[in-house]
Amino acid sequence: MSVLIFVEIDNGAIKKSSLEAIYYGSKVAENTQSSATVLAIGAADADALKAAGKFGAKKVLHAADEKLSHENSLAYADVLVQAAQQEDSKIVIMAKSGLGDAVAARAAAKLKAAIVSGVTDLPDTSGGFMVTRAIYTGKAFATVEMNTDVKVLVVRKNAVEAVETDAQASVESFSPTLRDSDFAATVKNVEKAGSELSLTDADIIVSGGRGMKGPDHWDPLLELAGALGAATGCSKPVSDLDWRPHHEHIGQTGIKVAPNLYIACGISGAIQHLAGVNGSKTIVVINKDPEAPFFKAADYGIVGDVFDILPRLTKAVEASK
Repeated sequence: MSVLIFVEIDNGAIKKSSLEAIYYGSKVAENTQSSATVLAIGAADADALKAAGKFGAKKVLHAADEKLSHENSLAYADVLVQAAQQEDSKIVIMAKSGLGDAVAARAAAKLKAAIVSGVTDLPDTSGGFMVTRAIYTGKAFATVEMNTDVKVLVVRKNAVEAVETDAQASVESFSPTLRDSDFAATVKNVEKAGSELSLTDADIIVSGGRGMKGPDHWDPLLELAGALGAATGCSKPVSDLDWRPHHEHIGQTGIKVAPNLYIACGISGAIQHLAGVNGSKTIVVINKDPEAPFFKAADYGIVGDVFDILPRLTKAVEASK
């Protein structure tokens, strides 16, 4: 019996959020006296798959059929179910994402499993199987008891602090049965955002609001992001005004992020924006208005003009390298 961890692949490598899910799954396996097995679907580098062992996986099942080269939640869910049945997996784990949520829901229905999304901590198995999850867009937490034979956990980013070792996992080819009905809709073309860092996987995000005063005044923010190796984001009003691309919109109706460090520049801190960033480990707010609501959610606050503060921060970061 094993804990099965579904991972997402990007450019041949396992996504960072999925590496965290592997570590989380390895800890669940330890607590339930089982082993951690990874399921990777699509084209992937063999060495990258072996590296799953650094985060606690013992084995990787790799389904590399050409039909699975593009993300397809219907087909991926079927593959996941077949892998779970082959490995006799009673616990299935994956990182929370658009694809993860879709695959988890479909797989749970096929496995007749209970499903909990937004998991924030390791399960408590001392008196059953209790799981803590974020609710109300992260403003509160609920403890859920899972009573089904098979359980599906969709883990929020930074649920646990992943620790690497020098271990490597064995990689086995996995050839599931693919149903034609899962490919009724096909992907014709995929356009990616180039070399930009993914907001959902970024460890550091520097984000701007209307306090940046317009689309032509973002250089200080971009320079700080470059010095930190950070992704860039923005508030909803900024994307609505076309100051920044819409894929950078962070908030309740945009992308929800959970980086280790979130730096908000000239963002007032409306509740809709806070709902998208409250999973961040550390929040730094820069705003010239000392009454800005964002300061109440900040770990560190700087009252001042962003156009004065940002160059100083960039200079300090570069000096520390």
